[in-house]
Amino acid sequence: MNHLFLWNERLGISLPELDRSFELFSNEEQAFIVTQWEIIRGSIPDRVFAFELLIHVKQAELFEEEDFETSCTINSDIAELASRINDLHIWYRINQEIESRRHS
Repeated sequence: MNHLFLWNERLGISLPELDRSFELFSNEEQAFIVTQWEIIRGSIPDRVFAFELLIHVKQAELFEEEDFETSCTINSDIAELASRINDLHIWYRINQEIESRRHS
């Protein structure tokens, strides 16, 4: 059942890749999905922290950079890291939807 989760290089975690609605999985499959997701979900705060550290490094680089084009590149890197953090926050909240479905 590991095919239900695919590695996402950009975020550094595996994401659910369900081929049908959650309700259409057997109770055993649903339990596996929720358990796997809880394990993955538990790693999201560490991923966010790692991206935040990279942002701080980039901000320090930006503070020291005098070349405009390089500054723009660094700024773009910071925006990409912030976007990853935002996406991780969205995925972190996905659990609420799965849990509510499981208890319905």
